[in-house]
Amino acid sequence: MSAVVGHELTHDHSHDDHHHKETFVTKYIFSQDHKMIAKQFLVTGIVMGIIGIAMSLLFRIQIAWPEESFKVFSWLLGDDFAPGGVMRNDIYLALVTIHGTIMVFFVLTAGLSGTFSNLLIPLQIGARDMASGFMNMLSYWIFFIACIVMIASLFIESGPASAGWTIYPPLSAVPEAIPGSGTGMTLWLVSMALFIAQSLMGSLNYVVTVLNLRTKGMSMTRLPLTIWALWVTAIIGIVSFPVLLSAALLLIMDRSFGTSFFLSDIYLAGEVLHYQGGSPVLFEHLFWFLGHPEVYIVILPAMGITSEVISANARKPIFGYRAMITSILAIAFLSTIVWGHHMFVSGMNPFLGSVFTFTTLLIAIPSAVKAFNYITTLWKGNLQMNPSMLFCIGFVSTFITGGLTGIILGDSTLDINVHDTYFVIAHFHLVMGISALYGMFAGIYHWFPKMYGRMMNKNLGYIHFWVTVVCAYGVFFPMHFIGMAGLPRRYYTNSAFPMFDDMVDVNILITMFALVGAAFQLVFLFNFFYSIFYGKKAPRNPWRATTLEWTTPVEHMHGNWPGAIPEVHRWPYDYSKPGYEEDFVPQTVPLRDGEKDGGHH
Repeated sequence: MSAVVGHELTHDHSHDDHHHKETFVTKYIFSQDHKMIAKQFLVTGIVMGIIGIAMSLLFRIQIAWPEESFKVFSWLLGDDFAPGGVMRNDIYLALVTIHGTIMVFFVLTAGLSGTFSNLLIPLQIGARDMASGFMNMLSYWIFFIACIVMIASLFIESGPASAGWTIYPPLSAVPEAIPGSGTGMTLWLVSMALFIAQSLMGSLNYVVTVLNLRTKGMSMTRLPLTIWALWVTAIIGIVSFPVLLSAALLLIMDRSFGTSFFLSDIYLAGEVLHYQGGSPVLFEHLFWFLGHPEVYIVILPAMGITSEVISANARKPIFGYRAMITSILAIAFLSTIVWGHHMFVSGMNPFLGSVFTFTTLLIAIPSAVKAFNYITTLWKGNLQMNPSMLFCIGFVSTFITGGLTGIILGDSTLDINVHDTYFVIAHFHLVMGISALYGMFAGIYHWFPKMYGRMMNKNLGYIHFWVTVVCAYGVFFPMHFIGMAGLPRRYYTNSAFPMFDDMVDVNILITMFALVGAAFQLVFLFNFFYSIFYGKKAPRNPWRATTLEWTTPVEHMHGNWPGAIPEVHRWPYDYSKPGYEEDFVPQTVPLRDGEKDGGHH
């Protein structure tokens, strides 16, 4: 009821009287304007991304040249963690753990969903703001605190959490197991609990906003695919994040209050600990019940952004609009019933393994629908090859190459051979990590003019794209081969295993690509921050796009539209429509007599 009342209020009254006196604090820090909150999520996500990538470079250097002394280790890690410039083995594992945590949750979940859900949902559905501006602001600041707690765990004397980003017990449940099981692990759990709380607040806000605050004429089948993707992502988050929260709380109880949810028959240095009756496999089930939908929480926003950008830059209607919506819904449903494919080697009943194999291979169908629809939209289009379009085409490429290896890992008999090797790293970094980053970059280049009123430099964007795409494949493509050769992941050196000596050169090559690729992200960072202040002023609709956000003024105002909110008359993909002078028809243009609406054939 309150949401409906809020809807009437925001539509009946101009927003000018709400915000006549804005101070620096209310405008830039504790802002309730969804556009400012989107920028806060984006900049925080970029900062966390820099930290996450820096960690990956440190452990890549360690793998390429194991047990050699590096000044950079002493300088960044200190003499305790890298005595004499040689990285300690437990610190290597800690870096892997925190890198994974930061990139999956803080960059690709909050940085991608938080930024674009906040920016686009009100603008593209024709709303003044989110359903609850206060809850939206609160969700960002809880996210910010979660980031601070996670970074603080790096400065603990015993070291940060080092049980892998999946934090399996008993390493994560017995504080005295390894140095990284102590206070650092506790801070990891506190940070994740805060993160899940903010994620749920944001997701509830996004779902309610899309359901209740659409402008007149904006039916669900006239929503841009970005909104469909972000909305369904929020629903998956609401369903699956509480399960990880419960797992984290039970783990805190095992660690601090002597319970045995995940522990049984533990021996530490020959001494029998008092735990009995629990099961570490229970934790795996709880973790992956979030962990697998999480992959799609990360990838669906990138898919939605890609649909939008490809259609606008191919100057063609998106191919198979309804099929794309159906595939988003199918992916959302199937993603919640495939988590067991992460656990084929946990002693799972083979029959249950075959069930998870079936559902996992089934998810390839809606994923393939999306890939074919992107390719068909590009086919014979009048392609505008700007940086955002290139990153979307890069997304389609990595999503297909990464997805193909998922067929191997989703099959219980094949997975056993390559489980926990570099093959798995190659697969999920391509299909989830790199693909989602490409979607994020595409979104930033495309909507930067909307966020900051200026244009990013196109030539720097081209340099950023080409070096990134070559280096990303240079890093992750060779990992398939060393993985199939049996090289296990998370080992800080393989020098104890002579059969892996031949792979040292491959690891050096991968590390070289990683260093070059990371260095060229500085081009993007310069382009991003320089353009905010000194970029060329953006016109209202620089990409000649059809969706509602390009009807708002370039100068930001709380409330988005100065007068009445525009009414919607058609679907969002009327590009190159016969009978019109321009090659795009905005959603606000009424249908002519006898003209069919593209979304309602």
